[in-house]
Amino acid sequence: MQVCHTIREIGEFVQNARAVEKTIGLVPTMGYFHAGHLSLMREAKKMCDVVVVSLYVNPLQFGPKEDLGEYPRDFERDCAMARSVGVGAIFAPGNAEMYPAGYNSFVEVAGITDKLCGLSRPGHFRGVTTVVAKLFNIVRPDQAFFGQKDAQQAIIIEKMVRDLNMGPEIVTLPIMREADGLAMSSRNVYLTEDQRRAAPVLYRSLCAFREAVAGGERDVAKLRRDIKEMILSAPGVQIDYVEILSVPGLEPPDTLTGKCIAALAVRFGKTRLIDNMVVEV
Repeated sequence: MQVCHTIREIGEFVQNARAVEKTIGLVPTMGYFHAGHLSLMREAKKMCDVVVVSLYVNPLQFGPKEDLGEYPRDFERDCAMARSVGVGAIFAPGNAEMYPAGYNSFVEVAGITDKLCGLSRPGHFRGVTTVVAKLFNIVRPDQAFFGQKDAQQAIIIEKMVRDLNMGPEIVTLPIMREADGLAMSSRNVYLTEDQRRAAPVLYRSLCAFREAVAGGERDVAKLRRDIKEMILSAPGVQIDYVEILSVPGLEPPDTLTGKCIAALAVRFGKTRLIDNMVVEV
């Protein structure tokens, strides 16, 4: 596995792969890998000849009071894990490489970025789309792999690719969960023992939502209220949002119909966790 820290290095790696007609899969990450990341890499390996994993904690998608400085990092561990699943190259640039002095260009998708995480984290998705657009231009992948846990992000990136006629096919894979249902996340390491015991309430609330829909419930306000009540039954939680929206438009329906997503963000102390579940009526 090759480790590239500069755009020139990863460009040469990609050029050499293209020269022998190999397809390239890109897995964009911020590192501190868990089984969810590895599932993306394995799927990319199945579908593409060469897998490139970007490992970059992107400052543009963090607000001034968010956890940029504390975000978990372990570069050597990440490299070992990526190597174990057959990744061809790690692209791990520094901030000066991605955003050199005088950098002042950004990519923004309007409309669907001003709700859910976009509402509670202003500017977050401008940072996401900007860095992903740069990665697409640098790596020029045939396919790019994302996880369903960041459902809004995946929808936004798919729209960006369509609107701007970008090349890669976007592949979104199911959420990987712990045995008790908690969605795998690099931020789970922040949880105290008590918070970790409480956190699976998020998945239980989404399962109850799915069961209610399967049982015929279509009242969106009631479904959202039931999710909130179950979450608030856990100690020490603070709800950022609980929303039920259409997919892919992310519009709020009065009555559940078609494909919809229940999405939530909840704080356990200082740790903000997200989860979601898609249903189709």
